[in-house]
Amino acid sequence: MAFDFGLRQIGVATGNCVLATCQPLTVLNARDGIPDWVAVEKLVKEWQPDVLVVGLPLNMDGSESELSRRAKKFARRLHGRLGLPVEMADERLSSFEAKSQQREQGHRGDYKARPVDSEAAALILNTWLAERERSY
Repeated sequence: MAFDFGLRQIGVATGNCVLATCQPLTVLNARDGIPDWVAVEKLVKEWQPDVLVVGLPLNMDGSESELSRRAKKFARRLHGRLGLPVEMADERLSSFEAKSQQREQGHRGDYKARPVDSEAAALILNTWLAERERSY
């Protein structure tokens, strides 16, 4: 299960390591980066993932930003609350790519009404799965 961390919204996607498939799941509302933990726990209980992947929003030069530090904090909280392994995955341009793909499918650009954060989470998970596959 992957998370596209944001301060107001957190995209969630799920995937299958064996089939190397990913699908957008939902977008959770967050307040200053803090989600409804009951909703997170419910998703994890329903989907029973083996690992949680959190997108790490690095700057284009690879340096960390305040948002990347907040994403790491979110990842530590996930691990602490759920006891599952959590891995970070470089997510540079995932939101940009998700928006681009959605525009090609007719999205009108109102990302508040129709967020693409779960699609970005699926891209993050897909990248993580591909990197994992290459390392074997």
